[in-house]
Amino acid sequence: MSDEISYGGLELVVLPTVYNPAEDSFLLARWAAKLARGKVLEMGCASGIVSLSVARTDSKSHVVGLDINPKAIECASENAERNGIENAHFLESDMFEAVRDEKFDWIIFNPPYLPTTQGEKLKDKMENAAYDGGRSGRDVIDRFLAEFQAHLNTGGGLLLLSSSLANTEKTQEMLEKKGFEVKILEKEKFFFEKIEVLLAKKASVAAASEKIKKQK
Repeated sequence: MSDEISYGGLELVVLPTVYNPAEDSFLLARWAAKLARGKVLEMGCASGIVSLSVARTDSKSHVVGLDINPKAIECASENAERNGIENAHFLESDMFEAVRDEKFDWIIFNPPYLPTTQGEKLKDKMENAAYDGGRSGRDVIDRFLAEFQAHLNTGGGLLLLSSSLANTEKTQEMLEKKGFEVKILEKEKFFFEKIEVLLAKKASVAAASEKIKKQK
């Protein structure tokens, strides 16, 4: 059975097996709409709430949403049509396969980060993919971190939703080892976890931008 939600002026339908927007989605959508401009990629778009928030905020931006779940692509595409948004489109893809040779100004990702044993996996494979982070919660995150930089333009930025359940400190450390400066934009605490929006940019780019700001 489909759900319907309203968020930030968007009217969205959420189809069965597609991740239903929650606090993590709303937090990431808010920051993505504030910051992401130009050629924007969202990994794991689900209902399209984040992609469509960006596209709706800036009609000059071009947004591509990817998801391994074909129902998510159907859902996000329907939501774009419902809201009259023409500068976002959605493609079925396992990680970066559908945009193998492309680069983007911004990459956004709310990864599956729930630590999951074999017995805890959901029966539906596609529904499970939205939650299942493997035993450590890091299976998908680590794969993404190994690949994303090849698809980021010089001076581009990464917006990543991170959870304490999947070791945010390790994520920051991995990004910093790749030469990125990492900033925590916002965090929310719940009784079982803390979620944070991480902004990562190449340290040299971030330093140069700060220097220019100080000179003005």
